[in-house]
Amino acid sequence: MCGRYASVKGPSELAEEFQAVDATDGAAPGADFNVAPTRPVLAVVQRHPRDADGTPDPDTTVRSLRVMRWGLIPSWAKDASTGNRLINARAESAADKPAYRKALARRRCLLPADGWYEWRAEDGRKQPFFLTRADGGSLALAGLWEFWRPEPDAELVFSTAVVTTDAVGPLADIHDRMPLVLPPEAWAKWLDPDDTDVAELLVPPAETLVAGLELRPVSTRVNDVRNEGPDLVDRVEPKPPAQTMLEL
Repeated sequence: MCGRYASVKGPSELAEEFQAVDATDGAAPGADFNVAPTRPVLAVVQRHPRDADGTPDPDTTVRSLRVMRWGLIPSWAKDASTGNRLINARAESAADKPAYRKALARRRCLLPADGWYEWRAEDGRKQPFFLTRADGGSLALAGLWEFWRPEPDAELVFSTAVVTTDAVGPLADIHDRMPLVLPPEAWAKWLDPDDTDVAELLVPPAETLVAGLELRPVSTRVNDVRNEGPDLVDRVEPKPPAQTMLEL
């Protein structure tokens, strides 16, 4: 699954890395080492530009960096709280779920991340790990996005969910699920708004991609969403469990 990740790079750097136009209009969130659901996040989308009358240009698409709310709010939702539960979409079933199937067909995005957190149960406690690219580059988490209008004349709310899949290789020792991380060669197909069949991409990432990830134990401070700062992703070796008097 994916319930927390880090997004540190600014919009200009990400726009260059993902070959996109910065369309955040000054609303981009700052560096966040502990991104939690319902917070604003950066997303890369590709859409047909529209003219002054709202008519899309069928011959052109523009890739842009946008701000969205993490927690997908379906267009039919009665209120925004529906999105609080829809932070992850399973790759195996998204096409069959009413909340996700339209977005999977037409509204896919990439969520740039410096890494994500997973927790492993160890001796009655949960040890957090940070998973990041060993070379320091951004990860492209596959995402779905939707738009929702709370009232007829209100502004649209754009929201997103992370697509998850089975964990691969050593990551499976931490958790059985992981975000669907897409390599650069898959970005164009995933973002193409005219391509409605991306089944070939809804599979666990290649072991070669996973081999390029660093998996490091980090401080349990990340457990609290109120904690923030670069120290959250620093390697912190877990303390051995305390021995009881019976074990001494």
